[in-house]
Amino acid sequence: MVGASSLQPRLLSSFVGDRLLLSKQPVSRLFLYKPGNKHVSMQLSRTLSGLTNLLFNRRNLDEVPNAERQRLRPGKLSPRRPVPDHIPRPPYVNSRQPPGIASGAEVHDENGIECMRSSGKLAAQVLQYAGTLVKPGIKTDDIDQAVHQMIIDNGAYPSPLGYGGFPKSVCTSVNECICHGIPDSRALEDGDIINIDVTVYLNGYHGDTSATFFCGDVDDEARKLVQVTEECLYRAISICAPGVEYKKIGKTIHDHADKYSYGVVRHFVGHGVGRVFHADPVVQHFRNNDGGRMMLNQTFTIEPMLTIGSVNPVMWDDNWTVVTEDGSLSAQFEHTILITKDGAEILTQC
Repeated sequence: MVGASSLQPRLLSSFVGDRLLLSKQPVSRLFLYKPGNKHVSMQLSRTLSGLTNLLFNRRNLDEVPNAERQRLRPGKLSPRRPVPDHIPRPPYVNSRQPPGIASGAEVHDENGIECMRSSGKLAAQVLQYAGTLVKPGIKTDDIDQAVHQMIIDNGAYPSPLGYGGFPKSVCTSVNECICHGIPDSRALEDGDIINIDVTVYLNGYHGDTSATFFCGDVDDEARKLVQVTEECLYRAISICAPGVEYKKIGKTIHDHADKYSYGVVRHFVGHGVGRVFHADPVVQHFRNNDGGRMMLNQTFTIEPMLTIGSVNPVMWDDNWTVVTEDGSLSAQFEHTILITKDGAEILTQC
């Protein structure tokens, strides 16, 4: 989750205990913003060096070309949903401090691995349930309500809620929405595709997963995009093992997407996950030359986002919702994985 606001640039948030960990560079050095300029560019070093050409175009609905499918419009938001006091919260909750990426990989002992398996299993079960709700007429806010209730019923906290000011418990990204769609009053329509991104915080550990679902009668073009995006994820997971270079993930995904002439979104990345929501490594889904190798007992996400058309993102005025520049469809799949001596274990799979 990398966002940018014309007033307050936002980075990934990450915490260890009660201590906020930010990227080593000041926020003012990471983003280049000039008042009156609709473009926000981002300059990062270290593992984020491959994202130096990040570009967000400010939302302008009039610039989106016409097409048969009606473009997304923001709906009405319901009030923030409460979480019972007895459920432990991640340290970032209720803080609007611009977040960052925690330094250091999430590598676990036996207890940590079991905690990650528990949070991953719950996230997978919640996502599976959320997918059963997808049908024409249901509001994305109704999905958020159901997800929120299931998570707190299991004694966990919905990780997105309050993360950098995010107002809901799940991300619902419909059609051309690349990621970070905010659930609202919009009802799903026949033929939509929707990515539901679930993260739970259970016993001090985050489990993070997402999938793209079909709503009603979806056309062949959209179905193929979703199928290939899921294939990209599993192909990438299949090459993971101790000592493997992270950059091989991007090459594997990009090579498969190229076979179908799909675009690979460069502006959003996989990440370490565990005791903190976002940590090293930054996992890029396109061909890159980043260094670093996978470690035994490490956990991170892989979450490729593919598009039929442009990979350039347009950010809405809510500073979260990101859609394709040309209004073309986008799909995403995500798993949290554990690096084992034999390869990789998918933690967020029912």
